[in-house]
Amino acid sequence: MELTQKPESVNDTHYQHFLSFTRKMTDKQHKFPCIPAVQGFHLNHFRFGFLKDPAQKETISMMAALLKEYSHQYRDIGQYTSLIVFFDEKENIEWSLPDYENAFWKMLTELSALDPIDWPEKIPLNAADPLWEFCFHGERYFVYSATPQHKNRQSRHFPCFLLAFTPRWAFDKFEAHAAAPFVKRKIRERLTEYDAIAPHPDLKAYGQPDNYEANQYFLPDNQSTRKSCPFHSYKQHRST
Repeated sequence: MELTQKPESVNDTHYQHFLSFTRKMTDKQHKFPCIPAVQGFHLNHFRFGFLKDPAQKETISMMAALLKEYSHQYRDIGQYTSLIVFFDEKENIEWSLPDYENAFWKMLTELSALDPIDWPEKIPLNAADPLWEFCFHGERYFVYSATPQHKNRQSRHFPCFLLAFTPRWAFDKFEAHAAAPFVKRKIRERLTEYDAIAPHPDLKAYGQPDNYEANQYFLPDNQSTRKSCPFHSYKQHRST
């Protein structure tokens, strides 16, 4: 979606969110750490969704429809693609970081419940498995989250609640480049400079025996680590 001018379908609040995102991706003095993300933005490989309050049930249905549509088309967009979702949260001004985290896992679980396609057989259902990752409509995704309450970790700070869904396909394309190891080192260097805190110890590579993707989706603003994945817990609770 081209948003150099405000479309009638996008309200003022969401358009300001988009402008904030643009500034974050184009800041030359404080360069956003994820180099492929910056490339994706400049190459117009990103797609954007503008949703209502994340606490509303209809928001989950709208997000499911949005992600379903994106799942059908992302391979035709470009190898640096992601789906960026902004939330209008007028009612949640006083949310704490734990509030956002709880909302994140609740949304992801409810989103999965609306998936019309079975979970891929090759991907474990248990988030404690190093090969687990979030799946929707038969596609595998890394889910990035950012909130207004992230302070130390500016790489996860944004004026509104924001999610980014990046297909595993995009990561595979990136890893196929000879320059991938060098770029990953540069990302780590930029992350160290960008945040007021060291890179989180859970930031590891998919497939490593000690890596758990779920721990990377919603990072804390300190160096603590979750002992269990809420997504798995919610699924277990629903099935009993």
